Amino acid sequence: MPPPRCICQICSCGRHHCCHRPTKIYDDGVQPSHTTEYVEKYPGYGNICPPESCKPKPELPEDQGRMDGTTTFKSDYLPYEIVPRPFQPHAEYRPKSGKIDLGTIYQRDYNPHKVGPVTLARPRERKHTSDAKVDTIPTYRDDYRLRKGERAESCKVEQAYEPPSERFGNPSTFQDDYIPRQPNPPPSFKPCETKLAEGPFDANTIHRTAYVVHELEPMFVRPREEYKPCDQPFEDLTTHQRDFKGMPGEQAKSCKPENRKLGSDDPFKGTTEFQDRYQPYLVTAPEFQKPREYVPPTDKMDLKSTNRLDYIKHKVAPRAPIRPAPGRKSTGPFQGKTTTKEDYQPWRVCPPGLIKKEQEIQKFTGKFSNLTTFRSHYIPHQANPPQSFKPVQTVSTAVPFTDETLYRTEYTPKKQEICPALQPDAAGYVYVNTDSEGHKFYRQLSPEPSGSSCNSISEEVPAVS
Repeated sequence: MPPPRCICQICSCGRHHCCHRPTKIYDDGVQPSHTTEYVEKYPGYGNICPPESCKPKPELPEDQGRMDGTTTFKSDYLPYEIVPRPFQPHAEYRPKSGKIDLGTIYQRDYNPHKVGPVTLARPRERKHTSDAKVDTIPTYRDDYRLRKGERAESCKVEQAYEPPSERFGNPSTFQDDYIPRQPNPPPSFKPCETKLAEGPFDANTIHRTAYVVHELEPMFVRPREEYKPCDQPFEDLTTHQRDFKGMPGEQAKSCKPENRKLGSDDPFKGTTEFQDRYQPYLVTAPEFQKPREYVPPTDKMDLKSTNRLDYIKHKVAPRAPIRPAPGRKSTGPFQGKTTTKEDYQPWRVCPPGLIKKEQEIQKFTGKFSNLTTFRSHYIPHQANPPQSFKPVQTVSTAVPFTDETLYRTEYTPKKQEICPALQPDAAGYVYVNTDSEGHKFYRQLSPEPSGSSCNSISEEVPAVS
């Protein structure tokens, strides 16, 4: 019997591997048990079997033989003859004789009724009146008592204004710190006068002296080809028109219901549910109260108020205005000199002149010529057109196109290999155990045949083009 092998060794596609553990220190030497506590302690009930799993059973795909190039569409498709759709001409419109009946169902079934004025459904107004007299004295008059208030005396101390007798002679900080200075004009940045070069201006440039005139070859003119129409007819048949063949079918039926008349032609006779259940109520018209006529009073109006009756007049002298005492008037002339007039002296400052350069180059007085150096020295040349590298049409359209390729003729279909590690039980392997590092070991019951499904290669059969 062969030794057990890990699933990593059984895999032939390289996609299957074991779940390795990080370290081996957790290995306690006990074989892992695949039974759970639920399986051990759960009691069974009679002959009741557990429900079957709905998961599909893993089955290996069988070999379906050589691939056929025909599809279900090619095998089931039946070509139909294309029949042109019949054209139905429109019938000529002919107006009908007679008059149009403009009567409606409403005009036929409606019974006119006489309508009277609408009675108001407003309830009767109730008046809450009594003959008792209203007491017009408020609580404020009963509870309020006048009190004699004393006037508070003023705490302000009256001081008479006395102007100063001496002259204010303290100098200001501006007079102490100000030093008159003469304005210094800024220095002039005008350049010194330079002398112009004597003699005429030399207008020769390097382009004029070093330019060499070249003669150009005449321009090549390609002759125009005459149009030659094609002798073969134009193929206007598309692949859709050639391959598509319409299928005849019946015309769809209309789902619109038939216009059937419901009811009879007899006029409506009878009463409605509203006329049977409606009961009119008697409602009286509301009474309107006429306003009373205004009667002016005959007694005189008492214009005395509490302020006039309780106010006591006091004899108070008018308050004297707070006016400064009259000073002594000087009879001498007015001294109009101030410190600003004595210390300030106007200076005569001349504004600096404009710093403007004089024109070194004199303006031209003659007429401007529009001829440039490019116009005077340019010589037109005729350029040769580039040579056309378009290939000459060598393949004729009358020969049918061969669409066979080397891939179609030499391709041999191969059967897909199935990895034995995908389903070890189906490939003849039995699970043994799992070590501490996470490797799952399987033992093969029967040796792998040379023509097994895992490494089988089908015979080389060329595919049908």
